[in-house]
Formats: sequence, C-alpha cells, structure tokens
Amino acid sequence: MIDPNTLKFDEKGLIPAIVVDFYTKKVLTLAYMNRESLEITLKEGKTCFFSRSRQKLWRKGETSGNFQNVIAIKPDCDRDALTVIVKKAGPACHTGTDSCFDGDFLTGDENAEFSLRDLMKLIEGRKTEKKEGSYTTYLFEKGLDKILKKVGEESTEVIIAGKAEDKKETIYEIADLAYHILVLMVELGISCDDIIDELASRHVIDHKVKQEKMTK
Repeated sequence: MIDPNTLKFDEKGLIPAIVVDFYTKKVLTLAYMNRESLEITLKEGKTCFFSRSRQKLWRKGETSGNFQNVIAIKPDCDRDALTVIVKKAGPACHTGTDSCFDGDFLTGDENAEFSLRDLMKLIEGRKTEKKEGSYTTYLFEKGLDKILKKVGEESTEVIIAGKAEDKKETIYEIADLAYHILVLMVELGISCDDIIDELASRHVIDHKVKQEKMTK
C-alpha cells in the first residue's frame, strides 16, 4: 500500500491525481487529493478528492452514484503526482460524459483512434438499428447459428494460415475471427469488460501457482 508520508504534496497540501479507467486505459479526469482524502481513498477503496473551488473533501459519486472503485494508485518518479486506476460506475465527468477529456482538439480521420470497444459499439448499433446492406445486420438477422458457423469457419482459416506460417494471412484471418467473435458477444450480451475480468482472474490464479511452485 502506498505510504502518504513518502509523497510530495505542494505548498497547499495537495497532489494531482490522474484518474484512469482500468478497462480502457482512458484518462477520466484530473483531480486533487490532500493527505486526508488520500487516506480516505485508501481506507474505503473509492476515490475521494479535495475540491479546490469549494475547499472541502468530496467523495466521487456521493450525490450522483457514479462511484470509482480504486484498483491501484501509482506515484510518479518524483512522487509529486498520482495515477489512480479505477473501475467506474457511470460517467466520470459532471457533464455526464464518460471522461472529462472527451472533447477533441486535434481532429481528422488520419488521427482517429481505433479500439475494439469502438468497434463493439458499432456492432451493437447494427443490432439495435438495422442498416440495409450491412453485413453485421445480416448476421444478426440470420441469428445465433449463422454467427456460430462463421466463428467456426474463421477459426479454421486462422489455423490454416498459422500452419502455413504466413504472417500476413494469419493477421488477416485473426482480424476476421476477432470481428465475428465480437458479433457473437453482442448477440449473447457479453461485454469486453466481462472478458477482461475473466482474464484478470486467471492471471491472479496463474500468479499464485507460480508463487507456490517457487516456494516448494
């Protein structure tokens, strides 16, 4: 656990805290903590900050219900700033947006970010709002059996390309498989967070097994 005594608070007794989403690694907000709010955060496992405008402590979500469960707190190399990794329940910004940094300053297609989550949202949209001519909509209209068939076919293509040690073709086929798996996830109501949590739980188990082997 982080020791507040090792941190460098500024002349006002504050330290900046950069809050980051555990799942997306997206920066949610920049807030400030004093020693008391940090100790509350460590004790309760939910973010508590110091409001510079109101000059008092405030627990994130105490009025909105949008709590932030703390996964980790990491100081920078100079120990005068913190990164707070959280799993959030609802929007992080008081305006109702996912992040306080949702507005784009630099725009343009060549600078657009891509993520599996964005693709997942697009796929979800194709299920709820049918688009004529969309392959994704077609899959949803055909139903689960068709989607499962495509997952099976694409899995076979990955195996064939991998066996041939064709890197370019394997990348292409893995991308096809990943897309169809996302379609399957949407069809079954499975989120990216569900998969990440499952993988994280396996990592903990694997880590424990390694530790046990080392002690024998």
